[in-house]
Amino acid sequence: MAPGALSAALPPFTVGSVVTAWRADSLLTVFLVVTAGLYLYGGHRLRARGDHWPVARTLFFLVPGLGSIALATMSGLAAYDDTLLSAHMVQHMVLGMIAPIFLALGAPVTLALRTLPGRPRKVLVAVLHSRVARVLAFPLVAYGFFVATPFVLYFTGLYRLTLANAWLHELMHVHFVAVGCLFFWPLVGLDPLPGRWPYPGRALLMVLSTPFHAVLGLTIMQSRDLIGGDWYPNLHLSWADPHTDQVLAGGILWAGGEFVSVTMLAVLVAQWMRDADREARRVDRQLERARPTPPAGEPADDGWEAPWWETTRPVRSAGSDEREPSP
Repeated sequence: MAPGALSAALPPFTVGSVVTAWRADSLLTVFLVVTAGLYLYGGHRLRARGDHWPVARTLFFLVPGLGSIALATMSGLAAYDDTLLSAHMVQHMVLGMIAPIFLALGAPVTLALRTLPGRPRKVLVAVLHSRVARVLAFPLVAYGFFVATPFVLYFTGLYRLTLANAWLHELMHVHFVAVGCLFFWPLVGLDPLPGRWPYPGRALLMVLSTPFHAVLGLTIMQSRDLIGGDWYPNLHLSWADPHTDQVLAGGILWAGGEFVSVTMLAVLVAQWMRDADREARRVDRQLERARPTPPAGEPADDGWEAPWWETTRPVRSAGSDEREPSP
């Protein structure tokens, strides 16, 4: 793709361009519609047999989950993602952080395990317990991919290749979503995954992921070399300066990454507290069931004993006219 051909086709980017420059991708549209249809069908099957599936999970998966993928790849962000680095950076964050988080909160694997027939369900269980799944779902492996991907992409010649090659460009989008799912699914997701860490380990990993956005964003903002090489200068845009736009892109990555990381840390802590409360109630129910039933006609012994000040008889002081009450 020749970079000079883009400058004459696109007007200056505005917030309204996200809507007015919308362009539908037929293959991606089919994929998103089919995925949404399968999810809705799974929820319908559960309700048809009397089982419950939370509405919140469905909304998380469809609206901010699949919806954010459509927004990043078919709206004005996609129209300008190879024209402005700042537009690409917003797209990067939506695909790599926002979409994977809400897809994970939708628990599609759990839905599939509860609705698939015998043989497909066994295949899915075998995949979840495979060695490849255990390695990829291991939090430190996913963390390495999540942190290393943007540095390798933006500080090598790889990003310049994705701008010139349409297939590599689309593959980059898929990679963003895949790496984001690998990282966030074991942390905040609700699906049963192999090798999931307990909550303290997950919270620590989330904290460790927070500073790297600041480091990456500041590095981009202070870099004298343009990311993408001569691609953006060759566009000859009269309404955008590549150096200024790169500073804006670094700031977006820094501020947006910090906001999402802190928000997800809060979500993780809320899940931790909810599960701790649920576990406490489960233990209480077990203790209640294990308590022996008293024989008929005898009061139930709940194991409670009155404190000493309620059981000890009061001592009458010398010379007092008060008498102890008869038993």
